[in-house]
Amino acid sequence: MAAQTRVSLEVGKTWTFAAALDWPGWCRRARGAEAALDTLLEYADRYARVVGAGFEPGELAVVGRVPGNATTDFGAPDARGPWDDEPLEAAEAARLTGLLEASWRAFDHVVLGAPAELRKGPRGGGRDRDAVVDHVREAERSYGRTIGVRVPPRTSWDEQRVALSAALRAGAPDAAWPPRYALRRFAWHVLDHAWEIEDKSE
Repeated sequence: MAAQTRVSLEVGKTWTFAAALDWPGWCRRARGAEAALDTLLEYADRYARVVGAGFEPGELAVVGRVPGNATTDFGAPDARGPWDDEPLEAAEAARLTGLLEASWRAFDHVVLGAPAELRKGPRGGGRDRDAVVDHVREAERSYGRTIGVRVPPRTSWDEQRVALSAALRAGAPDAAWPPRYALRRFAWHVLDHAWEIEDKSE
């Protein structure tokens, strides 16, 4: 039987996020805790296709809840808990960073197969493919400052990712964000947009 998966709940007024603490990027939101957990499970197969062999989530085990904030209700996970301050040994830092790198590869694969124009929302809103790509790249550059990585604006995306990976594999000693949280936030953001592009390409 597969081991349990530790999950935290970030509970806002509008949205609740369920995040798998040891599987960066497997994080989904819904209205209410039970719905968030159900949505997380619904995305297990999609996440498995990203990270490959070794992903056996088993049962979800909620280890704690933290209150959300305005960012939570805007639609992004933003709160941290005591689990984010757990020591991060070198082997685990390498494993978690590898999962972020798998998320980057998944994003790039989705972008290559997506049309330039994505399906819009019911009121005509939403970004097209290249605008989403620009947003993700710039967000990651901005996020880099939270782990002590300052990347000049014209740095290639490959070089930017190498710098981010190196810092995270080293445990991000100059981080303002705890490295466990940083890894979850980075991976959530890139996969959230990868899946957005996938869904709006259909």
